[in-house]
Amino acid sequence: MEWYEINDIDTVDSPALVVYPERVKENIRKVIGMAGDVALLRPHVKTNKMAEVCRLMMDAGITRFKCATIAEAEMLAMVKAPDVLLAHQPVGPKIHRMLQLIKAYPDTHFTCIIDNLDTAKQISALFAAEGEHVQLFIDVNTGMKRSGILAENALGLFEDCLSLPNIRVTGLHGYDGHVHDKDLADRTNRSDKAFEQIAQLLAAIKNISDHEMQVVVGGSPSFPTHTKRKGVQYSPGTFVFWDWGYKEQLPDEPFDYAALVITRVISILDGKTICVDLGHKAIASENPLPRVHFLNATGLVQTGHSEEHLVLTVPDSSKWKVGDVLYGAPYHICPTVALYDRAVVVENHEVKDSWAVIARARKISI
Repeated sequence: MEWYEINDIDTVDSPALVVYPERVKENIRKVIGMAGDVALLRPHVKTNKMAEVCRLMMDAGITRFKCATIAEAEMLAMVKAPDVLLAHQPVGPKIHRMLQLIKAYPDTHFTCIIDNLDTAKQISALFAAEGEHVQLFIDVNTGMKRSGILAENALGLFEDCLSLPNIRVTGLHGYDGHVHDKDLADRTNRSDKAFEQIAQLLAAIKNISDHEMQVVVGGSPSFPTHTKRKGVQYSPGTFVFWDWGYKEQLPDEPFDYAALVITRVISILDGKTICVDLGHKAIASENPLPRVHFLNATGLVQTGHSEEHLVLTVPDSSKWKVGDVLYGAPYHICPTVALYDRAVVVENHEVKDSWAVIARARKISI
């Protein structure tokens, strides 16, 4: 049998998200080996959103994590993760929710990012009023041009924060998602140029302050380029499940598929066309077709996609029958995971359990 095949597939309704824990653990082992020091890893949990997967990382010795939502932060606190960075600037009610997290889970050290003085002032005022303290990371725009302050303005923000009560800037955060060249040498060159902005800022801060600064950088594409840097934490996320997009784009990285989608043929339209139940609501659809790579079938061309259907052109539809199962690696696993309430857990070709995708919710309790 192929590694992904499920003996009792008839018990799995489709579409379904399937997780293979042994392959997850192997990807975790590989990422630790690449990092060289488990203490330098700060994985982003936005990919998996499952408490059980986070426990697997903690079992392997990982203690620092990054997340994008309050729900993901609470999920990490629920499994007693020691150190959690909310890498999404809290705005409006999220500042209150951040405060409530800190109060509700005192055993977890929470930090968050900022990129402007107004937000820093709002966080400071609320935390001072409640008698609480929080540490912050300045989010630096190193070229992604999505969020973060330009490096040349970040020193001024750091200086302004020094006078604000109940907050303390203790780190720099830089996400270089724009660095995803297929060639590792090109990727490394662009990564080095982006990181130089962080390095210069760090040196400038050390000239005016004795604050000990953490530096958190990178994602799965740039992760290998940062492992040579001393004292820097790395925050890959997709590595834990991997996907077809990164498998094709990043051939130098050793990770393997550890989560797939299951779909079935639901209609045979004509001699060249079939339809499966893998619509927009079952697989990430932000990229152009194709959106999935089928491991157990070749020659399929994805020609149409709607809410509940994926239309495929095939060489000969007589080779197919309604009910046939396809195992697919999503082009983008992270938003695909977020489409499912639960994941089917498969070990040794058998369904063993199901795990809640608990942090797909915008709110768990806080």
